[in-house]
Amino acid sequence: MAFVLSSIMELGKRAPEFKLPDTVSGELLSLEQLKSDKATIIIFICNHCLFVKHINSKLVEIANKYQALGMQFIAISSNDVKQHPEDTPFIMAQVAKYHKYPFPYLYDKYQDVALDYGAESNPDLFVFDHNLECAYTGRFDMTRPNIQPATGADLISALDTLLLGEKPNPNQYPSMGTSIAWKHGVHRNDDNIF
Repeated sequence: MAFVLSSIMELGKRAPEFKLPDTVSGELLSLEQLKSDKATIIIFICNHCLFVKHINSKLVEIANKYQALGMQFIAISSNDVKQHPEDTPFIMAQVAKYHKYPFPYLYDKYQDVALDYGAESNPDLFVFDHNLECAYTGRFDMTRPNIQPATGADLISALDTLLLGEKPNPNQYPSMGTSIAWKHGVHRNDDNIF
C-alpha cells in the first residue's frame, strides 16, 4: 500500500452522520447512538497496516482511560477487502477481540463514510467536541513503526485540552500511514452488508 499523509479536516466542521455495522456485535450503529456529550473520537484503521499495528496497544490504553471520563471512541475500517482479505469484517472482529478494543469496530463497505470524513490513511484521526464539531484532526503522535514506541501524545494533548473546556492548538499535523485501499464499481443497493 502507498504511504500517505492525510488531509486535515476543517476545524469546526460538524461530524458527518453514519450508520455502519459493528463487526463484533453485528448491530448497525449510528454516530447519533454512539456520540458523547464530551468528545467523540473517530479513527479510521484496518487490520493489516503496520502503522495501525504500531499504535494498537497504546490506542486501547488511551481509549480505556478517556472513555472512563465520558468520551467515546469509534473505529472504522474502509479498506477494500478484495485488495486486502485480511481486512474482512470476520477478521476485524477477531482483531477487536484479540486487542480487547473497548470501542466498536465498524465496517464501511461502500467507503462513503471515509469519503464524507476525508479520511485517507490508516490510521486517520478525528476528534469532535460536545457539539460534534471538529476540534482535532491528524496524527496519533510523531512516532513511526520500528523506530520508537507509540505514545499517543498528540491525541492525549487534544483530549486533555477538551476536558478543560478549551480548544486544542489549531496547529495540527496530518496523520501518516498507508493509504485506504479504495475500490471502484460498488453497487450501493447491495443488501449484503458483509
